[in-house]
Amino acid sequence: MTDRRFLRATDRMAHDSLRGGIEGRTFTSGRPARIAASVVDLCAAPDGPRDRQLLLGTAFTVIEERGDHAFGFDGAQGYCGWLTTRALGDPVAPTHWLAVPASHLYPGPDLKLREVTALSMGARVAVEGIENGFARTSDGWIFARHLRPLHEALSDPVAVARSFMGTPYLWGGDTHAGIDCSGLVRAARAACALPCPPDSDLQRAMPGRDVPPGEERAGDLVFWKGHVAMVSAPDRIVHANAHHMAVAEEPLTPAIARIEAAGGGPVLRRLRPAG
Repeated sequence: MTDRRFLRATDRMAHDSLRGGIEGRTFTSGRPARIAASVVDLCAAPDGPRDRQLLLGTAFTVIEERGDHAFGFDGAQGYCGWLTTRALGDPVAPTHWLAVPASHLYPGPDLKLREVTALSMGARVAVEGIENGFARTSDGWIFARHLRPLHEALSDPVAVARSFMGTPYLWGGDTHAGIDCSGLVRAARAACALPCPPDSDLQRAMPGRDVPPGEERAGDLVFWKGHVAMVSAPDRIVHANAHHMAVAEEPLTPAIARIEAAGGGPVLRRLRPAG
């Protein structure tokens, strides 16, 4: 494994799964943890550039701690990186996930209370009970109708992507407060229990059927170098993009011309993902 995004090792420590494949490290099974903040940046280095974001309830295995930062990998994708230790908590087995683009965490079952923090689609929580229409969790109270049991997925990734319309563009973002092109595609497909890696180059390599130009249908993916969009209807796409600096829906054909004219190159793949 040479892709640093999935290399479970620092220059000092390595995960036990790399025994025999890497030298000069101290090996560890890692410490189980979970993301206890609403969202945290996963970075290439301590205080370095953001690669992705992890949401509340994501399982995380800590391999090494240095000061107030920890290196490890998330339990869903195996994506590696550094994050602040303030965002980590003890493992809690989730029972539900946030199935709307955004919601709030409250200190009690009352919508008039000042919120604790904002939450974004995909956050995972352990529901302990229901009161006054709110779900009590180990993290706080959430409007119960915004949650679904873990086994209950949504059915339409295009509808999910459209629900993020107007969300500001944010490189490496994965939330309703800010999202990038691959984050939008991953969020839309993950909400529908469809497989999807986190970055656009990995998404472009997904198995599936290559679709001829003009035969795209809703849910297909269109790739450029460093960019991905989801087909929302014939000759239409929805994507988080730097032209609008937001999630927007627009005609595909003019977007292809604009992206190429701006130096983004031609379309590299039109994909109907398997699954």
